[in-house]
Amino acid sequence: MFSGKTEELIRRLRRAAIARERIQVFKPAIDNRFSETEIVTHGEMRMESQPVSNVEELAAALDVRTQVVGIDECNFFGPGLVDVANRIADAGCRVIVAGLDTDFLGRPFPPMPELLAIAESITKLQAVCMRCGAPANHSQRLAVSEDLILVGARDVYEPRCRRCFEPGIPKQTCLNFV
Repeated sequence: MFSGKTEELIRRLRRAAIARERIQVFKPAIDNRFSETEIVTHGEMRMESQPVSNVEELAAALDVRTQVVGIDECNFFGPGLVDVANRIADAGCRVIVAGLDTDFLGRPFPPMPELLAIAESITKLQAVCMRCGAPANHSQRLAVSEDLILVGARDVYEPRCRRCFEPGIPKQTCLNFV
């Protein structure tokens, strides 16, 4: 998180729009942190998008004239996204996805490993570790929850480097007032 994935997605989609390519942008409907109908960066860059609940809804919403498809937070769609992305690409569209490659336990976050395997081009971005300032490639969960998917921003996650990352659920602490 906080590496600029959505910012890079928006940049690439804007370039495609400038080149007069027809674009469609999708986001998972559960990601309503900043907007219901836009993809939004932590720095407040915005782009209109279509929220969808699953990959079937995404596939059904595709316009046959679309040339570039952007998908934000692809890690929220699950393994079915791989087949849909392949079908879109096979139909002649460029598919650009942004998402996390590992979960809060440090494990590969489906469908990213499979998407990376079929990708024609990969850009891996890194954030800055909030503890030591080193390049960070992990999302440290700060909130106590066992759910694999927990939508949140700085209140729930922070970027950490390999050395500072503590996989798993944070220990719940109690404050005793005397």
